[in-house]
Amino acid sequence: MRALFIVMTALLAWTWSDGLMAGDIKGKVKARGVKHSGDAVIFIDKIPGKTFQPPKEHATMDQKNLVFIPHILPVVVGSTVDYLNSDDVLHNVFTPDKCAEKFNLGTWPKGQVRSFTFTDPGCASVMLCKVHPEMEAFILVMETPYYAVSEKDGSYTVKDVPPGKHTLRIWHEKLKGESVTVEVPDKGEVIVNFEVKK
Repeated sequence: MRALFIVMTALLAWTWSDGLMAGDIKGKVKARGVKHSGDAVIFIDKIPGKTFQPPKEHATMDQKNLVFIPHILPVVVGSTVDYLNSDDVLHNVFTPDKCAEKFNLGTWPKGQVRSFTFTDPGCASVMLCKVHPEMEAFILVMETPYYAVSEKDGSYTVKDVPPGKHTLRIWHEKLKGESVTVEVPDKGEVIVNFEVKK
């Protein structure tokens, strides 16, 4: 069974984005059956009639102490991710996921970077290392820049969301996703709390 508890409260506050009024979506995630409530991605689904350019600056996923950092990395569609090797050993990055073209960036030493551009919206790709099979991370390709990754205590904030009705979704690598319609006011913030299970 899945449970979703949603509390929405409009609070008087002003948030400005590119000279326009916008609101924040805040809340907490309760992730049942896992160690903590972090690493959930809360995001606004596509907004009809709007497209968003990826940032010019590349996102970075490091490989340090045989761990991908960060473990969860959401990016806007069209973004390029730089994979840095900060370890003294060789690393490899590949994904078996078709939506990310099943890429394999090969193997490279410490201090070097390999890059990949993600062009398939909605893709949630697992990142793996053929040299170290225990390494795993995820990259999610978003259609909007309105997203957040929850902290270990479950708290999150999606900032500068345009006013109006939107579909707010939650993704977790081990738990079932949920969605809810949320209305962001011209000024203020909305509180949405999720409880998700396997």
